[in-house]
Amino acid sequence: MVIRENYLEKIRPFYNQDLIKVITGIRRCGKSVILRQIINEIKESGVKDDNIIYMNFELSDYSDIKTAKELDRYIKNRIINIDKYYVFLDEIQYVKEWEKTVNSSKAKYGDKISIFLTGSNSDLLSGELATLLSGRYVSFKIKPFSFMEVCKFKNYELDKYKLEEQFNNYIKWGGLPQRFNLHDEYEIRTYLTDVYNSIVVKDIINRFKVTDLELFNRIAEYIVTTPSQTFSAESLAKYFEMNDDRGVGKTTLYNYLEYMCKAHLIEKADRYDVRGKRILNGKYKYYLTDLGLGQTLNVSKKEQMGAYLENIVYNELVYRGYDVKVGNLDNGEIDFIALKDGNKEYYQVCYYLLDDKVITREFDVYNNIKDNYPKYVISMDKFDFSQNGIIHKNIIDWLLNK
Repeated sequence: MVIRENYLEKIRPFYNQDLIKVITGIRRCGKSVILRQIINEIKESGVKDDNIIYMNFELSDYSDIKTAKELDRYIKNRIINIDKYYVFLDEIQYVKEWEKTVNSSKAKYGDKISIFLTGSNSDLLSGELATLLSGRYVSFKIKPFSFMEVCKFKNYELDKYKLEEQFNNYIKWGGLPQRFNLHDEYEIRTYLTDVYNSIVVKDIINRFKVTDLELFNRIAEYIVTTPSQTFSAESLAKYFEMNDDRGVGKTTLYNYLEYMCKAHLIEKADRYDVRGKRILNGKYKYYLTDLGLGQTLNVSKKEQMGAYLENIVYNELVYRGYDVKVGNLDNGEIDFIALKDGNKEYYQVCYYLLDDKVITREFDVYNNIKDNYPKYVISMDKFDFSQNGIIHKNIIDWLLNK
């Protein structure tokens, strides 16, 4: 088991704080494992088993707890002494009006209870719910394995010259932890297809009452199999008008994209006007939370290696805690502007720097940026093409070295 220290170090300071710890993320990304790792650390600090209450609402053991009242009764019956209790509610979205129990427990037990929640839908932190919890929570978004975590899990030697095959496997099948226990591509594809279908059915169609399933599936397939592209409702509407037998309304498109984001299937990156220093509304880039889920639908389409690498760099920057935006210039685009702790970094991503034309394209885009923040070009090349203060990195090297 990989200790996911990248997340634990962020959550650890809040173990005993009087704040609700909300852990979100796509299905099967490892939220339950992180809860167990937190529980292990709490036990190691001397907390007794009886003072740890763990409930996973995807398990049949808790299928009879469906309402806030039933959950409240269960917790009340478990708290039998005056010591501090640690309550872990895994996949809490299955309990109706669960926030009432959380608020009630905080009011009743005060600092004698520490509550942790996980869920696979970002509606956990929707506007109405955030109001109900009224600022008494901290949230953490969990992603599938980074490539470094894959290497630790599989005990690979950290050498870019020996990891290309494993990295290509990561590009194709993604980083959902459970898939690394499977033995062949048939098993992996079957597993990822089941995960994808669960996300679509449980976290999108059922939750948002989508009625036009055929239309939603066509839009979802297009988005999922075309990562790292700039979309607007207008451009998508035109695409489906030209390639489909019926039109699609812009409102419907916006709603479906938002549903996919809320289920953590995809993530939206804002476009930032570098010169005007403002967010550009209407056009966004969408990235897959896990490339393997796109592979389940991408049976006949041509591989888009440059787009896949861009997607991986986006996910890695988010994993490292950056606020990531797409840079818009008058005569071009910078793949990423990464912001963290008052600092800024720029990133260009391509598959290979094949010739002088590609090198010029990737490096010269920085001519329009006059500040002194770090500027990177990331590719599969093992030869160092760094020039004029712009740092070139092999993507495997970059992923293995923060």
